Parts: sequence; C-alpha cells; structure tokens
Amino acid sequence: MAFDPLLHRASAPEEDVIAGLGSRGAGSLLRDRAFILCLILLTSVGLVVLGVLLVTTGSDGIPQINADFINNFPSAFPERAGIQSAIWGTLWLMGVVAVVIIPLGVATALYLEEYADRSKWWNRAIEVNIQNLAAVPSIVYGILGLAYIVRGPLSLGRTVIAGGLTLALVVLPVVIITSREAIRAVPPSIKEGALALGATHWQAIWRQILPSSIPGIATGVILSLSRAIGETAPLILVGAATFVAFNPTGLDSPFTALPLQIFSWVSQPNSDFQAKAAAAIVVLLLILVLLNAVAIWLRSRFQRRW
Repeated sequence: MAFDPLLHRASAPEEDVIAGLGSRGAGSLLRDRAFILCLILLTSVGLVVLGVLLVTTGSDGIPQINADFINNFPSAFPERAGIQSAIWGTLWLMGVVAVVIIPLGVATALYLEEYADRSKWWNRAIEVNIQNLAAVPSIVYGILGLAYIVRGPLSLGRTVIAGGLTLALVVLPVVIITSREAIRAVPPSIKEGALALGATHWQAIWRQILPSSIPGIATGVILSLSRAIGETAPLILVGAATFVAFNPTGLDSPFTALPLQIFSWVSQPNSDFQAKAAAAIVVLLLILVLLNAVAIWLRSRFQRRW
C-alpha cells in the first residue's frame, strides 16, 4: 500500500493519546495500590496494639478469676476482694435501662417513621436533635443526671434508679436511630397490603410492621445495653459508690458496677489490686462479647430477606 502522509499525520496524535492514557492509568493504579497498602498498615498497627492490650490484660487477669473472685465482695485486702456486688449492681442497672429504653425508643421510632409529618419544622428538629444527641459524650449525660435526677427536680439520690435513668439517657438516642432503621427496612408493600385488606394504620403497624422489624430492634437494644454496661463517667458523676460490700436490694439501694469497680482498683497503688482490675476487665469483656454474639445470632436467625 502506498505511503499516505495525511494518514500518517492523523495516526500519530492517536498514538500519543493512547500512550498518555496508558501512563495516567498506570499512575492511578500505583496510587490505588499505595493507598490500599497504607490502609493495611494502619489497620495492622491498630490490631497489634489491641492484641497487645488484650494479651497483657488476659495474662494478668485470667489467673485471678475463680469462684472466690466472683462470689466475694470488695475488700481492703486484695486476696479477699471480689466482684459480686459489682455484678449484681450491673444487672440492676441494665434492668432499669432496658425497661426505659425499649418502650420509649420503639415508640419514638414508630412516631417518627409512621406518624410524623416531615413538612412540620418541629418534627425535623426532633430528628436532627436525636442524631446530635447520639454523638454527645456520656459525661454530659452524667452532669445532667447529677443536676436533675440525683438532685434537682427528681432528687432520687445516689441509687440504682438514678444510675439506670442516667445510663438510659446515654443510649436512648442510639435505640431510636436503630429502631427507625429497622422499621424503615420493612418494604412499603407489607403495609400497603395490610391497608388494602382493610386494616387500620395501627393494625398494620402492630401486626405487620413491628413484628417484621423486631430482629433489627432487638439487635439495636442489645448493642445499646452493651454500651451502657461499659460506661463509667456518668456513674462517677451521679455518685455511685466504688466500695459496696452488699448487693442492691431494690431501686432505692446504693450500688456499684463493674466499670466503677475496675476504676477503683486501677486507682489503688497496690499492684495486687491492679491484677484484680485486669480480672474484672476480662469478665466485663466476656459479658460484652456474649451480648454482641447474641445480637449477631438474633439478627442472622430472625432477619427476613425481602
């Protein structure tokens, strides 16, 4: 074929464009790989630090865990110190928190998803404030609990119910948000089908929407309780005791909790108390892992695939 100068001049720029695209593609690929490598390195650093903390805590605490440690009350002597009152105090607190957050959280979520008119400014303000409250540090709720629950209008004193109500304030926004997500995940066709068959709005909610969203709601409640179990700052501010040699007998009893007992032992200069604190941390971690495992099981076992 004869040489065509015009064709030769036209093809040269195309080759330059292809070469430029290839170089830019190689540069993008290199940057992507570098970014992924950085993410892997940073994740590895975090996991290594976490692993070292877990191993150190476990090696110090696991040998201290026995029947006496679980059944004994706190003591001024490390060899006699235990966590019985802290465990029972934690259970009492979680009971109060659950009784408060489940009805209030679910009812608020149902209102915002099914009844609230989003064209009204107050409904939009409620939604925004709930989102913001979920990110407020727990110590702020502790200050509110001290000012309005322990003292102030309610004046409940340094009791189980005061501590439980304060912790309920901490996790209530999270329960509302997770419950709304669970209700929103139910397909609209479920509600529309119930209404088409003659059900009222409330009947559609009670018999169709709410049962379908229970797995997601239960998961959010359990994870919220897990967060409440590990909170220390609000309980310190509401004046929970760090040395209680008896179990709570009612909502008006003084109390302690596992995070407070850990805080108390860590503050002691005696190294034997440091080992007791590590053992209590191991027990608290086991409780949290168990609760999270239950939440995962509930979600995988009962969640519906739409």
